[in-house]
Amino acid sequence: MQTERVTFLTTPENKAALDSYASGAGKSVGHVLREASTRYLAGGQSEADSYDEALALVLPELEISLAKWNRQLDAMNESIDRACAAIDRALAGDPA
Repeated sequence: MQTERVTFLTTPENKAALDSYASGAGKSVGHVLREASTRYLAGGQSEADSYDEALALVLPELEISLAKWNRQLDAMNESIDRACAAIDRALAGDPA
């Protein structure tokens, strides 16, 4: 593979972050930047696009689950109300 040198300017903090990331991945900073620029030029999804896509997939499932949880909570509340009424009747001496 024939290569050409490219120089870019960045902050010392960004350079340190690149060094740390590359070192942690066992790669050179140049390799990390080549991979990143290749993905960028290939038109990969942005983080926002990925987030929106994931949200679109999970939202219908979440809506179904929330509706189910609401029905269960309503049923529990009704059961508690019936139990409270029975306790009130028992304390009042009503045998029913």
